[in-house]
Amino acid sequence: MLTLMVTYDTIGATYARTRRPDPRIAAQVHAALGDVSDVLDVGAGAGAYEPPGTVLAVEPSQVMVAQRPPGAAPAVRAVAERLPLRDGAVDAAMALLTVHHWSDQAAGIRELCRVARRRVVVLTWDQDVFRERFWLVREYLPEAAAFDDTRALPVDRLAGLLGGARREPVPVPHDCTDGFAAAHWRRPHAYLDPRVRAGISLLAQTGDDVLAPGLARLADDLTSGRWQARHAELLTLDAVDVGYRLLVADL
Repeated sequence: MLTLMVTYDTIGATYARTRRPDPRIAAQVHAALGDVSDVLDVGAGAGAYEPPGTVLAVEPSQVMVAQRPPGAAPAVRAVAERLPLRDGAVDAAMALLTVHHWSDQAAGIRELCRVARRRVVVLTWDQDVFRERFWLVREYLPEAAAFDDTRALPVDRLAGLLGGARREPVPVPHDCTDGFAAAHWRRPHAYLDPRVRAGISLLAQTGDDVLAPGLARLADDLTSGRWQARHAELLTLDAVDVGYRLLVADL
């Protein structure tokens, strides 16, 4: 887990600028949490989707903790695999786009289930769907997809670790304000901006040297209009399903 702290202390300095919560995704997360009274946010980062009932955030990177807004829940520097809470300490625990960073995913999920009395909510993605449907990794940056192959936990396995969980697709709006990997699917020029890439761990950790040839092809295709012609139908859509999944487990 030390790698995660070093990584986000390095790449996370401007994270809050490009990773602002999207209200539509927030509404889906909060609906999944339901009527719980106190929530633990694990791998909390800057606290983008924490509901008002959040009582504690767990985050290993001090750089990320420093970007939490005034009035946010208190945060402790700790890791998912060893949560500093007693059994059944909170109504619900949530972990949003963080499981792939954990050094021991099974241990982290056990800890979520240990400290939550009623519910665990996890936002992740289906790597097979992501590879197939997201044009950026399919057509331009297969190296990034290969990096994700090494860290993405299959949704079936994650649901099994949760003891069974319902799965909700999380559509990505065309104007998504949270700049995660597929957020700019209808705004391809964004991926040419190093500030945007810095907020996407998939791209930041793969590295610009590896991504440079694919990004150059993307720039050429945008200038020539080839990208727009190839993706004309995509440009008519308001939202797409590229594999993001919300898993909800009742304990």
